[in-house]
Amino acid sequence: MTMSEDDAPQKKPARHQVGEDLSALSVDELNERIALLRSEIARIEEAIGAKRASADVAASFFKK
Repeated sequence: MTMSEDDAPQKKPARHQVGEDLSALSVDELNERIALLRSEIARIEEAIGAKRASADVAASFFKK
């Protein structure tokens, strides 16, 4: 007998939604969310740094 999609255990979404109810998540799942969010923060900070560097280059070019 094969397992249908309805019988398969439901996975919680890997993404975090700000403000969502966290009461049903285990400690391990909450730690995974923290790791995910820390990774996303680092990615955003890199993007900010790249944009600032581009803006600085453009500003120095137009000051000449």
